[in-house]
Amino acid sequence: MKLWQKENTSVSEQIERFTVGRDKEFDLLLARFDVQGSMAHVQMLGEVGLMSKEQAAAAIKGLQEILSEIEGGQFTIGDNVEDIHSQVELLLTQRIGEAGKMIHSGRSRNDQVAVDIKLYLRAEVLAVKEETKQLFDLLIAQSEKFRNFLLPGYTHLQIAMPSSFGLWLGAYAEGLVDDLELLAAAYQVVNKNPLGSGAGYGSSFPLNRQRTTELLQFRTLNWNSVYAQMSRGKTERTVAGAMGSIAGTLSRLAMDCCLYINQNFGFISFPSELTTGSSIMPHKKNPDVFELIRAKCNRIQSTPNELTLLINNLPSGYHRDLQLTKEILFPAIEELKACLQMTRLMLSNMSVKEHILDDAKYKYLFSVEAVNELVNKGIPFREAYKQVGNDIEKGTFSFDYKKQLHHTHEGSIGNLGNEEIRKEMEKVLGKFGV
Repeated sequence: MKLWQKENTSVSEQIERFTVGRDKEFDLLLARFDVQGSMAHVQMLGEVGLMSKEQAAAAIKGLQEILSEIEGGQFTIGDNVEDIHSQVELLLTQRIGEAGKMIHSGRSRNDQVAVDIKLYLRAEVLAVKEETKQLFDLLIAQSEKFRNFLLPGYTHLQIAMPSSFGLWLGAYAEGLVDDLELLAAAYQVVNKNPLGSGAGYGSSFPLNRQRTTELLQFRTLNWNSVYAQMSRGKTERTVAGAMGSIAGTLSRLAMDCCLYINQNFGFISFPSELTTGSSIMPHKKNPDVFELIRAKCNRIQSTPNELTLLINNLPSGYHRDLQLTKEILFPAIEELKACLQMTRLMLSNMSVKEHILDDAKYKYLFSVEAVNELVNKGIPFREAYKQVGNDIEKGTFSFDYKKQLHHTHEGSIGNLGNEEIRKEMEKVLGKFGV
């Protein structure tokens, strides 16, 4: 069944396979949102007189039954049915009769799929936000737990200055705050109603678009009917950009963990059941989970670029190219949620090595501490730097960091600022409002 098919016309099976593509697979993800959008549209049609109150009530009851079947996992799209929109209308018409054929008044599949995607993305953005917040909470908790365990800091992958596990984990927690700033902005773009824009040029019916906006709990609507269609692709790319920022943070954290679990570092370890082995080397404990998080998140970061290339030179109006945004973005959302969950699993089971900096190879981490000590005694910084540098060159440098390591400013080893980072996160979470 095709909503647009006329009598005595048919479409080549080869053309149909090519044009439908993977649409049915992703339409099942949109099913409940398609019904929700239809329910709002039908209620509005009844209120403006395009359906009688009795017809609208019957249609809404039928749609509620279909929604229950979707939520119960009993819903499918028939082999001969083109898409989710056709399936819902077909089922409804079978159950309530002619009133089911009226629910498309003032709509096009263009605005139907646009509102479906907005509702789907709104729900998924909130799900990603929640997963990210849970990882943030864990990072802050682990930062506090390991705040007094010192760790070498690196620049250019060379030993640089003293750090701590508390500082390292807190850095990624604060990174997630900025990532959620972008996700909150994407949420505001998503949270606008395109329903009623029809094929992109509105309708001569007296639709009440503000009413469907209210019923679907959108923050506002896409006012211009042409732009409501042009927002497709752009909305997906905006969400993908925010997801890419989160993925970038996870990828970098995963890379750190791959390094730190390496025997040449040996800073962290995980239970055997969370690592994998080798078919030939019996000593191996491979960080496959972090390597896959790194790889998956790097691929997620390519999603905005792929969407950009898809929509880059489209003129105004609807184009079938936009169908492909679903198969680019929807799997990436699932991958990101899985990566967030696996990162939490790993970090919640992480052990850290104590007294790392007691090893003599890390003694030059404290060269800046030695310079600062001389400065505190009244020696100009440049002279103090030269003196310590000469000691290092001669091999006579030594520094007792256990007695003299005092970092107290905001965001340093002795003053992590985790409570302030928590407050910043709460501010950002407040931006995910209607």
